[in-house]
Amino acid sequence: MSRTLQDAKLDTRAARLRLKTRREPYWRSISEGIGVGYRKGSKGGTWIARHYSEEHGRRFKSVGTADDVVEADGAHILSFAQAQAKAREWFEELALQDGGELKTGSYTVRNAMDDYVRDFKRRGGKGLYVLESIINAHINPKLGDAAAAKLTRRKIETWLEAIASSPPRARTKKGKDQAFREMAKGDDAQRKRRSTSNRVLTVLKAALNLAHQHRRIANRDAWTAVKPYRDANAPKIQYLDDKEITRLVNVCGKDLRAIVTAALVSGARYGELGALTAGDYNADSGTLHIARSKSGKSRNIVLTDEGKEFFGQVILGKKRGDLIFTRSNGSKWKHAEQFRPMKEACKNAKIVPGISFHILRHTYASRLAMKGVPMAVIAQQLGHSDTRMTERHYAHLAPSYVADTVRAAFTPMGIFKKSNVEQLKQRKN
Repeated sequence: MSRTLQDAKLDTRAARLRLKTRREPYWRSISEGIGVGYRKGSKGGTWIARHYSEEHGRRFKSVGTADDVVEADGAHILSFAQAQAKAREWFEELALQDGGELKTGSYTVRNAMDDYVRDFKRRGGKGLYVLESIINAHINPKLGDAAAAKLTRRKIETWLEAIASSPPRARTKKGKDQAFREMAKGDDAQRKRRSTSNRVLTVLKAALNLAHQHRRIANRDAWTAVKPYRDANAPKIQYLDDKEITRLVNVCGKDLRAIVTAALVSGARYGELGALTAGDYNADSGTLHIARSKSGKSRNIVLTDEGKEFFGQVILGKKRGDLIFTRSNGSKWKHAEQFRPMKEACKNAKIVPGISFHILRHTYASRLAMKGVPMAVIAQQLGHSDTRMTERHYAHLAPSYVADTVRAAFTPMGIFKKSNVEQLKQRKN
C-alpha cells in the first residue's frame, strides 16, 4: 500500500479555510510527474489529480469534492488522504491504458464473467453448470452491463442484500418467466438466503480478481471491501437412518435404485457415479477409482463387503469402458436428471422433508462419523483436500470423549421423577 503523504496546507479543513480562493490548485507532489491538488472555490474545494509524461503531456482529473463543508464519505466527498488514494487509482488506470492493456469504460462485469468461465473451463474446473447458473441468474441480470472499473462497495452491497432478501428460485420451464418458491420465515430461512448470497459473492469476487490479475481492472478495492454474511454457512446436515434408507431404495425404479445404492455404499457424488466405468471397480482391492473428483484430483474409495458385493453384481456383463450406471434407455445420467425421480421416490417412501441426491453422500459420511471413524479417513473417502470441511459437517456426530466422560462422572441428583411417558424420536438434521 502506498504511503499517504501529509501537507500542512491541505491536511485539515481548518488549514484549507485559510487559503485564498483561486483557479490554480494548491499542488502536492506524490512522485515525479504525478500529484494531487486542491482547487478552492467560493463555496468549497475540489481535489484534482495531475499526471505528466513526455508522450501524453499533462493530464488532469477531478477525483472528488473536498470535505470542506460535509464530512468525507470516501466516495464523493473526500479527505486529503482519500483524495490521494483516488488519484493513485487513476494513475494505475492511465498506466494500463497507455500500455494498451486497459480500455477504460469498455470492460464490463459481463466481460469479466465470460473471461472467468473460459479460464474455468481451461483449468478443467468442476461444477461448470452450477457456475454458469449462478452467473446467469444472479450476476449478469443486475451487474452485467456495469463497467467493472466503476463498481463501488455500496453498489455491490446493495445488490447482495437484494439477493439475500429475495425468495429462492424454483425450477422453471424454458421460455417461461422465472418462478419463485414461497419465502419461508424464521432464522434458518434467512440463513439459507444469506448462504446463497455468499456463494454468489464468491463467484463475483473470483471473476473480478482474475480480471485484475489480467490487468483489465486497475483497482480492486470496491469488491475486496465487501464482506460476506457472517454465520450464514453453519452446517445443518440431514441424513437418513437405516429404516429410511430401506424404504427409499425399495421404492426407486431399477435405474435410480442402482445409482442411489451406489451413493449409499460409497459416498461418491452424483456426477462421479455417472462417469464410472466397469474398469473403475477393482475387485481384488475392493476399491472404486474416481478418476476426477470435484477438486480435480483422483481418489480410491475403499468399499465395505456390502459395497464390494453390490459393485460386483452391477458390472456383470459389462466391458471395462462401459458406463456402470445408465438410465433405463441406456443413456448416461445427465445433470439434474435425478431431481424429479428423487422427489417422487421420497414422496413414495414417506421421507419428510424430501432429500436431494447429495444427502445420500451425507448419510454415508454420517454413518462413518457416528461409528468413530477418524475424520482424516472420512475426508479421504469423500475426496476432501483436508479435514476442515469434514470436521465442519460431521465432527458433532462423532462419539465425544468429553460427553462420555461428563455423563459417566455426573451421577443423578434425584431432583425430579422419571416419567413413564416415552418421548417420540425426533427427526435428525
